[in-house]
Amino acid sequence: MFKTFKSFSSRDWIMTAILVGFVVMQVWAALQLPYYMGSIINFENTVSEVIRYGGFLLLYSVISIIGLIFMSGISTAIGANVARRLRSRIFDKVQSFSPEELGEFSTPSLITRTTNDVNQVSMAVQMSLRFLIQMPIMLAYATYRILRANLHLSAVVGVAVVVLLMLVGTMVLVVVPRFSFLQKLTDKINAAARENLTGLRVVRAYNAESYQEAKFEAQNKTLTSTHLFIDRVYSLFNPLVNLIMNGLTLGIFWVGAHLINNVSGGGNVSVTPSTLVEFMALAAQIIMAFLLMVMALIFVPRGMVSAKRIYEVLDKPLTMLEGEGVSLENQDGATGGEVEFRGVSFKYPDAQEYVLNSISFKASKGQTVGFIGSTGSGKSTLIKLVPRFFDATDGEVLIDGVNVKRYKRKELGKKLGYVPQKGVLFTGTIKSNIVFGDNTAADEDIKKAAEVAKAAEFISQKDGQYDAPISQGGKNVSGGQKQRLSIARAIVKNPPIYIFDDSFSALDFKTDKELRAALKQHTKSATCLIVASRIGTIMSADKIVVLDQGRLVGEGTHEELLNTCSVYQEIAHSQLNKEELI
Repeated sequence: MFKTFKSFSSRDWIMTAILVGFVVMQVWAALQLPYYMGSIINFENTVSEVIRYGGFLLLYSVISIIGLIFMSGISTAIGANVARRLRSRIFDKVQSFSPEELGEFSTPSLITRTTNDVNQVSMAVQMSLRFLIQMPIMLAYATYRILRANLHLSAVVGVAVVVLLMLVGTMVLVVVPRFSFLQKLTDKINAAARENLTGLRVVRAYNAESYQEAKFEAQNKTLTSTHLFIDRVYSLFNPLVNLIMNGLTLGIFWVGAHLINNVSGGGNVSVTPSTLVEFMALAAQIIMAFLLMVMALIFVPRGMVSAKRIYEVLDKPLTMLEGEGVSLENQDGATGGEVEFRGVSFKYPDAQEYVLNSISFKASKGQTVGFIGSTGSGKSTLIKLVPRFFDATDGEVLIDGVNVKRYKRKELGKKLGYVPQKGVLFTGTIKSNIVFGDNTAADEDIKKAAEVAKAAEFISQKDGQYDAPISQGGKNVSGGQKQRLSIARAIVKNPPIYIFDDSFSALDFKTDKELRAALKQHTKSATCLIVASRIGTIMSADKIVVLDQGRLVGEGTHEELLNTCSVYQEIAHSQLNKEELI
């Protein structure tokens, strides 16, 4: 929580200073009320004095109410500002995460931290600003007034305060450890719900609804029981406080009655009924201060747990750091688009074995280079080193003679048009998804990209055509349509390097052939890196790189590899007949 307050903006601190002013005003006004309440009780008052004291009582009540209204509004505004900034910071931080950092925080956990945890911190900030400022001021001033009024009655209040402190301490010790467990359970139930929703078709296909329901219900019951335990502990507090408050009232009246009798019997302790009423009101203010503290204790400990979870994300060091930057304007246009691997080896974080071993090859500007190999040979891993989804463990990946680690992310992104195997679409329209990488693209460029990607035909059949809606995740289009729109997105960007990570797998052979022919014509001046599982997709490539168990075992054209590479021969013979091999 300290880091949260430390990150306050200057505007927040100004609002906090104003809030403190209203807190002081409200507490001061509220603590004037006991004096005038006691003064009205004085039996020697005339009617005019009663009216005057009653007027002051009303005035201070109004001032106290105004202070409470402004306290609530300002604290809410500060809490909302804090929540907005935290959400933005988490989102920006996650955007810069590599797969290694993302592996440490699951997607459901990141969603919980961005939503539920941020809300908990916002509420904790609001409660802290209101009650943790108001409570000490009220407690200190009321205690001072009570000690001045009567030491005998103050002892009664002291006993009640000690009992309250013991009660509050017990609650904190019992409840606070549960908050961390509660947030982890929220992560788990979000994970169960998300898993079920994303895999709904598979669940239905295998009639596994009952299994999923049981799994979700187990998480739900644990979360519910934890919530109930915390709520039950807190629910005990109100009746116990009422018991203490009523006991305090009886104690004050009992001690007060003895002191009044003492005065009437010739004693020297001055206690009158008006003093007793004033004392009761002040004691109530002290109890109210502790109630405010408990209100804060409901939210602040959970907010502290949530803040810790949030700053685990914000303070996470990045493994892939931003490069120092390369001047794109000074690079030689003749070599723009050249990709080279020099002795590249790679293993995943915390893995023992290398996935890629000593890979070296060059893709010159304008060349089409295909990558093929058996499942698990490292094709996709190899190609993901170019856009820095991972960094090479050993060796260098160069673009135009510069290590990709030196590029800033935006500089590197301008050079690449990446199309993943699984087409990813965003909520919006067909047009907004195509121009995702270049918002300045003209309508003619968008239509041209759709034609090259063989997407224009199905787009023209939709209502609204390029303005047709795309649902979340592209669920209202087929897998092949997703891939073609993803390819159009890369084409409209017109980068010097295209990366196709098995991006034609969902297309039929006819569409695949037509698309590759149009793509070859459109990208003839660009470098194309194509990962393929079908050998027909890369037969016409200028160069084919063959991988086997993470090692480069062949490099050359289709014809050359048929004669020199046994791994390529096996793949070719398993997919093509004799006529197609020629």
